[in-house]
Amino acid sequence: MTPESSEQIYSLFNEIYRTGNSIKEVGYEIIKKDGSHRFHEMSASLMQDRTGQPIGFRGISRDITENKKLEDQLMQSQKLETVGKLSAGISHDFNNLLTTIIGNVELALMDLGKEEPLHEIFEEIKEAGERAASLTRQLLSFSRKQILQPTVMNLNDTVRDTEKMLRRIIGEDIELRTILAPNLAEVEADIGQMEQVIMNLVVNARDAMPKGGKLTIETAHIILDEDYARVHVAVTPGSYIMLAVSDTGIGMTKEVQARIFEPFFTTKEKGKGTGFGLSTAYGIVKQSGGNIFVYSEPGKGATFKIYLPAIASAQARPPAKADRGGRARRAGLPRVEEAAPGQKKAEIKEETLDGSETVLLVEDDEMVRNMALKILNRYGYTVLYPTDGQEALRICREHEGPIHLMLTDVVMPGMGGRNLAEQAQVVRPDLKVLFMSGYTDNAIVHHGVLEEGIAFLKKPFTPEGMARKVREVLGD
Repeated sequence: MTPESSEQIYSLFNEIYRTGNSIKEVGYEIIKKDGSHRFHEMSASLMQDRTGQPIGFRGISRDITENKKLEDQLMQSQKLETVGKLSAGISHDFNNLLTTIIGNVELALMDLGKEEPLHEIFEEIKEAGERAASLTRQLLSFSRKQILQPTVMNLNDTVRDTEKMLRRIIGEDIELRTILAPNLAEVEADIGQMEQVIMNLVVNARDAMPKGGKLTIETAHIILDEDYARVHVAVTPGSYIMLAVSDTGIGMTKEVQARIFEPFFTTKEKGKGTGFGLSTAYGIVKQSGGNIFVYSEPGKGATFKIYLPAIASAQARPPAKADRGGRARRAGLPRVEEAAPGQKKAEIKEETLDGSETVLLVEDDEMVRNMALKILNRYGYTVLYPTDGQEALRICREHEGPIHLMLTDVVMPGMGGRNLAEQAQVVRPDLKVLFMSGYTDNAIVHHGVLEEGIAFLKKPFTPEGMARKVREVLGD
């Protein structure tokens, strides 16, 4: 046994001997001859002769290693899920605050000359707000509440496209090697987000090799069968594309591995890491329908393996092991050949941002509503600004002039933005709608993917960003 388990069991058996009380389902850890560790569970009682004298112990012990691994995985998954929900809630409220801060600061900067004393102060406030917005984006990535733009993509191409940049990041003392499987099947994911995942894993590997080493990026088309899924609670059996990032660095203990994907957790020195790199990668992979696992030992480096569901392709060779189901399983994301309307930034010249149309602004947060009102007024729009959905519908029915666009928050008490838009377009069929929110909501997205034809403005936004999006939706 391990020293800790040996001391525990010794104490328990002495207790049984002294009191005659039995023990049930006590866990302990053993070390096998090959050095591997197993977990056992024991129940034991005292054996006595006819006179009541102790003569021995009776008990049974069973190996619970696989069960314990599953329990640990489930607990870790539940903990990350809970942290994710908390992060999403915080990010939603925080994005409203940042929208107000960043928007008002930018409006102030528009009126301040660079030579004025307050200009530099406002620039610093803006920079701090943007850094805070970056943190909330990372929290939303972890909590799987960001909006993805998935396309059918090949991970080999993504690795090749980023390889040159990765070599600059890791430095000359680290050898980078890529092992890319030929004829790799495609996956469905957001290319920009997957590039971010690779970048985060490579930076993490670089930091684990302060004295240099080897970094390997590998792809493969594999099958995760039922046996594998049985010991990995988050996995559904099927055909997957694996992306692995391995290093020869300092490695990690089991305790560190158990927390490695938690936001704000870092083993780096203060000021050298935010603890968001791996948590962001975790959220992106999970929201893309995949899984990410880490394998490491102290002093022996680490390997991060990402599994994304493979898409059957005529150009891709089948994996060596046949898929039991006869077809690769999908992660539930709808196939997207191109970004939905409203997702791509239109190339609009600065002079076209002004408008004269009437906008119905529906936002329950007073600070955000006031800030959006100032932006729209500044760019020349006539704005109607009810405080809730019911009042917005009343305006739609009673306003005598045209209403060209409704700019509405997605998540609002009483009547959400999607429901409001549907009812408003019954009254005014030609009404265009632009949704805004700080995080994804099931009203306009499915599995984090924006519904086709929906225009979306992500909070926090800048005055120029809002003006461009409004102009884009309204058209020239």
